[in-house]
Amino acid sequence: MKCVIVDDNKVARMAMVQLVSMADDLELVGECETALECFQLVKKENVDLLLLDIEMPGMSGIELTRHLADKKFLIIFTTAKMEYAVEAFELNVIDYLIKPISPVRFIKSIDKAREVFDSNNEVIDIAEKEFVFIKDSGILKRINIDDILFLEAMGDYVKLHTKQKFHVIHTTLKALEEKLPSSRFMRVHRSYISAINKIDFIEEGVINASNHFIPIADAYRSELQKRLNLL
Repeated sequence: MKCVIVDDNKVARMAMVQLVSMADDLELVGECETALECFQLVKKENVDLLLLDIEMPGMSGIELTRHLADKKFLIIFTTAKMEYAVEAFELNVIDYLIKPISPVRFIKSIDKAREVFDSNNEVIDIAEKEFVFIKDSGILKRINIDDILFLEAMGDYVKLHTKQKFHVIHTTLKALEEKLPSSRFMRVHRSYISAINKIDFIEEGVINASNHFIPIADAYRSELQKRLNLL
């Protein structure tokens, strides 16, 4: 993956360069001191992954991410503060790393990015509303509908979560919402679709499904309550 480091702090950039050197499949194609500099660079260079600081003079990392919404970049936020985590979560970035970043934490984050980058999965078909086929590296794999816990949007990809693992599919959440049986699945957030029968409990506006936590947006809360068969 071709990556760019974006950080206004020189020491932080140097530390990130060291971390990047640990991943054999990462190719550093540029270092940027500002978000605007990065914006100009990605117009000229073929870039797969941004290692992006949030608090920078002028344009912030979050503002840059919004400007690049139509681009197919994977983004990992690198920041010294937790306070932007919720907003970052809404932007469907790959990960949110808190400085100082340990090598172990960095490699885990790159592994997540690599799984998305390497995936050429796509949904093929749904038969009798009981299973879905996905194409994974040229192999058709069948996943039982009843095994799906929830679906999570990540830009141009969707993570399909089961109890055992997740699959990364090159499609949109809207496309999957139209294919999955509406009697069993419901959108609960602009970035999430939940399997209704896999909800274990709901607490403080968050769904727990097999110890996975799924946010409920206010716009979907009322409809979800109607679907829950409350006693």
